Amino acid sequence: MTERKPPGVSFESFVDRQIRQAEERGDFEELSGFGKPLASLDAPYDELWWIKGKLHREGFAVLPPALALRKEAEDAREAVRGARTERQARDILTEVNDKIRAALRMPPPGPPLNLAEFDVEAELTQWREAREARGGRESR
Repeated sequence: MTERKPPGVSFESFVDRQIRQAEERGDFEELSGFGKPLASLDAPYDELWWIKGKLHREGFAVLPPALALRKEAEDAREAVRGARTERQARDILTEVNDKIRAALRMPPPGPPLNLAEFDVEAELTQWREAREARGGRESR
């Protein structure tokens, strides 16, 4: 809003006019959510919606580090199943194994880790077998 509300004009009509002028100029068309429905429109009201959204955007985990790593290991196993190439699957496993190895050397605070490194070759053998069962080609 760059101009002041003139005296004698109701606040509502002043705001409506500013919105209409901005729409005519196309000011709203470059916004990231333009033309998309609001994600939380059907969700029940949550007083902490802004805080939760900010934590999510900043990548802050609300899980203790050990549980977050367990979740990441589960997600990595799913990602390997969906990997298109053997190299991609190997990279996913290697990355999560590095994190698991570091956590085993210096356990994070919170609940026990209860996690072991993935056997990369065994996982890749399963990946190849599943791929052949689906009739896909093996890529490296």
